[in-house]
Amino acid sequence: MSRKKARIGQMQALFQMEANKDFSKDCLDIFIENSSFSEDEKEYIEENTIEAMDYLESIDRTIIDNLQNWSFNRLANVDKAILRISVYEILYKEDIPAEVSINEAVEISKEYGSNESPKFINGVLGSIYRSLNQN
Repeated sequence: MSRKKARIGQMQALFQMEANKDFSKDCLDIFIENSSFSEDEKEYIEENTIEAMDYLESIDRTIIDNLQNWSFNRLANVDKAILRISVYEILYKEDIPAEVSINEAVEISKEYGSNESPKFINGVLGSIYRSLNQN
């Protein structure tokens, strides 16, 4: 299994859910059924997306609290999905070092986001990382 491919799948699932304003298990199931990921990647996407949805309010609050001069509602859906995955991993996945999650988010944003996305994503996640390490 490629964890990077699985993260990309998770980003795509969250992007679709945000676009449809439908964060249901049914929406996730449709995404997974229509994807071409390997079985273990599909399992990773499903498990981690469901868990991220369980914590979505806390994840979004963490992102909002670390946006400077920017509105959460103005974020591009791709950037929002990438941030949600990384913040989920930073806050709730102890087996993934925060630095790895941040690096993966920046790399995925280079491929799927705008030209400004990598710098923006890195800045927001860096702020979150620093605020967590001050406590």
